[in-house]
Amino acid sequence: MKDSDDIQTLMQEIGARASAAARVLAFAGSEEKSAALTAAAGAVLKNREAILQANDKDMEFGRAKGLSPAMLDRLRLDEGRIGGIVEGLRAVAGQADPVGQVISEWDMASGLHIRRVRTPLGVIGVIYESRPNVTADAGALCLKSGNAVILRGGSESFHSSGAIHACLQEGLRSAGLPGDAVQLVPTRDRQAVSAMLRMTEHIDVIVPRGGKGLVGLVQREARVPVFAHLEGICHIYIDAAADPEKTRRVVLNAKTRRTGICGSAECLLIHKDIAATLGQDVLNDLIAAGVEVRAGAGLKGSTLAKADDFGREFLDMIIAAKIVDDVDGAIEHISTYGSNHTDAVMTEDDVVAQRFFTRLDSAILMRNASTQFADGGEFGMGAEIGIATGKLHARGPVGAEQLTSFKYLVDGDGTVRA
Repeated sequence: MKDSDDIQTLMQEIGARASAAARVLAFAGSEEKSAALTAAAGAVLKNREAILQANDKDMEFGRAKGLSPAMLDRLRLDEGRIGGIVEGLRAVAGQADPVGQVISEWDMASGLHIRRVRTPLGVIGVIYESRPNVTADAGALCLKSGNAVILRGGSESFHSSGAIHACLQEGLRSAGLPGDAVQLVPTRDRQAVSAMLRMTEHIDVIVPRGGKGLVGLVQREARVPVFAHLEGICHIYIDAAADPEKTRRVVLNAKTRRTGICGSAECLLIHKDIAATLGQDVLNDLIAAGVEVRAGAGLKGSTLAKADDFGREFLDMIIAAKIVDDVDGAIEHISTYGSNHTDAVMTEDDVVAQRFFTRLDSAILMRNASTQFADGGEFGMGAEIGIATGKLHARGPVGAEQLTSFKYLVDGDGTVRA
């Protein structure tokens, strides 16, 4: 499908169907939504061979396109990752339904009783690259929160996303919910993305998941509100009071477990008093694991760090390292070069940890824990639709609860205003 008029017509039809489905989902029962997700999980398990075969096609396409190893890792599915998709769907199914939850309630002297309750946003558009599991995560969370969703996966994950989407559709049908509640844009044409960004009459919020190029494009061109993070430039500050064993274990995990995710550590900041001891031990561990350490003055790494190595999301087996005077030096560096995503401190000093937590404004701050935990599943959300680094509405992992707004329900008894 190449004609721009055809794309516009297609997207308007998808949007109209999503709006209609959203009106049904807004009052769908918790049991129906949970049943749909449980059935979808069973469908993924039943059809895992077909999903893996579809993923093989995508991997071949990705290699031919010249995707980096990190991007190919994001794209790849295997039995373990299929199991993770199934587990995520079941976890979301088992969560409490946020829709209708009373956030707060109070009585007024006028006689009014006022409740603030959670309500769905409406229609959510999700634009993502490479990761086919986002199809399941986004579909599940939007359904749980009573929202219809329009999914536009990357060209690389076209076949995998289609196979997973078919399982979500099977779950919806089995529960008697509208199939239009979870729609997948059936074209690789980029004009579909442009259309979504301007569909203010049908889409209530856009969630982009991908690299800096995609997210920047969405933030620049969208007329629809956006939940987004531009980059995951995650820092770890190793304090003078850091525990050596914990620090070496955490840093190695934070960098090497999966380098292509937004929670991967990209920069180490090392207190000057332990730079030659624990700091150097940590760098040696990373180098031994195959990491290219771009080290600042006073540190021995793989190569000398350049100015543009700081404030950079490598998404690869590369990390920058720098000596700082103290926690305030670390805070200043992170405030200058960070992306407000996830930053961690390694210390046994409560005062240092509290200062780090208080004076930084990242969406996620950690102490003595790997930045790889920056994930909705690890936060008990079952899955996430993304990590939001903005300051309005949602911050950090965006789960089902974060995909709701609220309304006020006001009860009176013939009450009039004086």
